[in-house]
Amino acid sequence: MNIPQTSFPRVVIIGGGFAGLAAAKGLEKQELQVVLIDKHNYHTFQPLLYQVATGGLEPDSIAFPLRKRFNDVENFYFRLAEVEKINPDKNTIKTSIGNLEYDELIIATGSTTNFFGNTNIKKHTMEMKSIPQSLNIRSLIIENFEEALLTSNIEERNALMNFVIVGGGPTGVELAGALAEMKKGILPKDYPDLDIRQMQINLIQSSDCLLKGMSAKASEKAEDFLIKLGVNVWKNLRVLDYDGKIVTTKGEDHFRAETVIWAAGVKGQMIDGLTEECVIERAARIKVDEFNQVLNYPNIYAIGDVACMASDKNPYGHPMMAQPAIQQGKLVAKNIIAKLFNQKQKAFVYNDKGSMATIGRNKAVVDLPKWKFQGVFAWFVWMFVHLFSLIGFRNKAIVFLNWVYNYIRFDRETRLIIRPYKKKKSAIS
Repeated sequence: MNIPQTSFPRVVIIGGGFAGLAAAKGLEKQELQVVLIDKHNYHTFQPLLYQVATGGLEPDSIAFPLRKRFNDVENFYFRLAEVEKINPDKNTIKTSIGNLEYDELIIATGSTTNFFGNTNIKKHTMEMKSIPQSLNIRSLIIENFEEALLTSNIEERNALMNFVIVGGGPTGVELAGALAEMKKGILPKDYPDLDIRQMQINLIQSSDCLLKGMSAKASEKAEDFLIKLGVNVWKNLRVLDYDGKIVTTKGEDHFRAETVIWAAGVKGQMIDGLTEECVIERAARIKVDEFNQVLNYPNIYAIGDVACMASDKNPYGHPMMAQPAIQQGKLVAKNIIAKLFNQKQKAFVYNDKGSMATIGRNKAVVDLPKWKFQGVFAWFVWMFVHLFSLIGFRNKAIVFLNWVYNYIRFDRETRLIIRPYKKKKSAIS
């Protein structure tokens, strides 16, 4: 891997997401050799992936090159690779480009889509955990409308214009709202020879409320916003199967749709090598103590979505969101420094700064520790927080200008098929 030997302790970080990036930032001014490994050479701001999928933003406005962030940091190395296995006995990792020894290892691999073992759903639905996947969704949406123009079969045309989103969390709610706004203000102008009123947006949630984990008021208001935008909200309905044409549910309601987006669950992105007792199998998360140290491995830490720090308050670990990941990354960096200087490590205490979701233009819900509000002001707060959280002045400026333009013109200029996408039968058989 061409990483030079040094007298400094080597800290290897696997993953350049929110957690891994926070840890790397916390270690950058120390007498350490830090090696960051990721399968992409950029950090993705995942909360805005749905805007890439619906043509509101281009992917480069929510991505930031990892090398650029650390190009003036001494003893920092980035390698583009996939980590295949950890060998804790030898303090090494096996990657797609070679092996590497470590003194301290931080696992920050994040999460992946959880299909709960349903192979059909995995084969035929779309997922939205990365920029390439968001671009696939964007292309598929537009391709389906182009195809709908060419068919004289009414059932087939309706299926091409029927969208099913499974999962009523922030991702599903925000995506449904964005599609509804496209239906209202953009698609009728792009496709005047199609009856866009026949387009259906179905949001399916298996429980009795949307935005589970937020307040009851936020859930009710989000549902109200979506219904007013024309979204069909289905609660207490579980999706059992999807064969590429028909969505089968546990109830009597079934949906014929060419586009099904799965946002119903996530699980940790695991790496082989740790013992079974360290892993929670169903959620694919690594058990850690209050210092984020992996059980029985004092020099291996797990942070972010892949880590499960169970406690009385959080029996299933912290929520798989950006804030816990960032806070854990910052603290683990401090604890590694303290450990190397034989100082006492600090236990992790999650500071819940609140949750928020946007449903569309002038519509959002915000739950802060002391205040809960909805509507226009919540929408401005949502925009400010997300804009402030982006990395790089250029990204902040581009996203801000896009939002201003889209708001004034009620338009989304990036509804482009850059690379055609259709799941071929040979790829899913």
